[in-house]
Amino acid sequence: MPPETKPVLVIGNGPVGQTSALFLAHWGVPSIVLDRRPRRDPVGSKAIVQQRDVLDAWDTLAGAGREIAERGLTWQRARTFHQDHELFCTEFADSGRSAFPPFVNLSQSETEAILDERIAAEPLIDVRWGHEVTGIAQDETSATVTCATAGGVAEVAGSYAVACSGARGDAVRQMLGVTLDGRTFGDLFLICDIRADLGEWAQERRFYFDPVWNPGRQVLIHPCPDSTFRIDWQVPADFDLEADEASGGLERRIRMIVGDTPYEIVWKSVYRFHQRIADRFRVGRVLLAGDAAHLVSPFGARGLNSGVQDAENAAWKLALVWRGLAGDSLLESYHDERHAAAVENLDVTGATMDFLVPQDDEHRDRRVATLTAARTRDEARALVDSGRLAEPFWYADSPLTTPAAGRPCGGRPAKGSVPPPAPGVLIPDHPLADGGRLRLLARQSFTLLCGDEVDVGMVEGAALDGVRPITVHRLRDLHADAPGVLGLRPDEVWVVRPDAHLAATLPVGDPAAIRCAIDRVLGVAGSPAAYRMVSQSQA
Repeated sequence: MPPETKPVLVIGNGPVGQTSALFLAHWGVPSIVLDRRPRRDPVGSKAIVQQRDVLDAWDTLAGAGREIAERGLTWQRARTFHQDHELFCTEFADSGRSAFPPFVNLSQSETEAILDERIAAEPLIDVRWGHEVTGIAQDETSATVTCATAGGVAEVAGSYAVACSGARGDAVRQMLGVTLDGRTFGDLFLICDIRADLGEWAQERRFYFDPVWNPGRQVLIHPCPDSTFRIDWQVPADFDLEADEASGGLERRIRMIVGDTPYEIVWKSVYRFHQRIADRFRVGRVLLAGDAAHLVSPFGARGLNSGVQDAENAAWKLALVWRGLAGDSLLESYHDERHAAAVENLDVTGATMDFLVPQDDEHRDRRVATLTAARTRDEARALVDSGRLAEPFWYADSPLTTPAAGRPCGGRPAKGSVPPPAPGVLIPDHPLADGGRLRLLARQSFTLLCGDEVDVGMVEGAALDGVRPITVHRLRDLHADAPGVLGLRPDEVWVVRPDAHLAATLPVGDPAAIRCAIDRVLGVAGSPAAYRMVSQSQA
C-alpha cells in the first residue's frame, strides 16, 4: 500500500492526546491536535499517580518521564488499614533494573505542562485550541473532521484519527456509532487536595476501611509534591459539597485526619465513578484511546496509566500503516490488544468497587467479616481489596504474539509483582554499558536480542535474507549482566516490538521462525520494507 501524506488527527489535548501526538512524532508522523477548549485548564490534581512503566514510556519522548519523576513525589509502598489496625503493606517488585520508582505522584496539570514543552519543540505537531469536533467523515483514503471555531466552521483533513476526547467525549463516540456500556456507582467520592505537614505520610499511599473519621466507608490518602495530600472520602449518594462546607463538615473531616496541624485547601471536587467500555476501539480510520474508550474507578490508578499505553500502542501501529509498511490488519490488532487490556482493568477495578461499595446486606456482612479476620489471618488478608495498582497489560493472547511452550505467560501475578519474561510481556529494563537503557533502545525500532550462543550474523540474515532491516544485538554486548538479570537463555532470540513488549522468544536454529515472528508482529507477510521503521530520532 502507498505511504500517506496527510497528518494523523488527534482529537483531545489531554495527557493521552499529548502522548499520542508525541509518539507519532517519535516515529516521524505529523499530527494535528484538536481541542474544544480555548486553552489549557491547570486546575486540580485530577489524575496524579504515574506508574513506573508509563514513566518509562514517557521517557522516550525527549526525557519527559525523567522530568515527571523528578518533579513528582516518589513512593514505594501502599499501606492498608481497617479502622486503626494496619492489615498489610504492599512493596512493589521489579524484575529488571528499572530507572524509575514504582510510582510517582504529580498533578495532571503539571504532567500536561511537561508534555506541552515537548510538543512546543516538535515541528511535526500542530496544536489547535478552540476546535470543537462536530462531525467526522471517513472514506477509503482519509478521515476528515468538521470543527466549530471562534471564526466559524473549519474542516480538517487527515489520514487517520485518534479520538482522545476523554470521559465527556459522548459526542465523538456518537459520531462514530460507538456505545460505552457498563455501570455507574451510586455512592459519591469527595476529593480534596490539602497542603499540610503530615510527616512520614509523605512517603506512602494509605487506604483506610471504616476509619473512625469516616465510619462505614473508606478514605484514601495520596502524598503529592510540596507537602500536598490528595484525600478521597467515600460519601453518601446525596452528599452536597457546598452544604457540607457551609456547615463546617468539610473542616471536621479534614481535622479528623490532620488534627491540629495547619492546612490549606488547594482544590476540591465530587465525583461519581464509572465502569464502562466502548464496544469498539477502532472504527475505520479512527482509533479510540483513554477515557474516550474506557472508564474505570480510580482505585488502582488505571485510568491515565492505561490511556498512555493505549496511545503508545496506537502510535507505532499507525506509523507503520501511515508509511505503507504494514497492512490494515495491524490497526485491527489495536482493538484486539487494548480492548482486552480495558476488560482486564474493568475486571480488577470492578472487583475493588464491589468490595468497597457492597450492594446488599450479604456482601456488606461478608466484607466486615473479611476485614475483621484480616487483622490476624493471612488467608483473609489476601481477600481484602483496596485496589490493585496499575500495571502493564500482557499481550499473551494477541494475534501479534508468537506463543512459546517453554515460556508460557502465567497470567496475572501476585499483587505488587511482575511476570517473568514471556511472549506478550513488557521486557524488564536494564542499564546498558554505554549509559543508555534497554527499553529506550527497544523503542527506537524493531529489536532482536540474542543469547550468548546465538550466531548474530545468522539472525540478521534470517530477519530479511541478508538485508539488515532492524536492530540486532547480542545482549551481553550491551551489558555483561543483562542476560542473567533478564533471563535470556544462551540459545534464545527475543523479538521485541517497538513498544518494548516481547513478541516472541525463539530457540536459535530456525531462520524461518524468526521471519515468521516478525511478519506476525507486522500483520503482514513477506514485506521487507516494513522492517525499516526506526524512530524519528534515529532517522
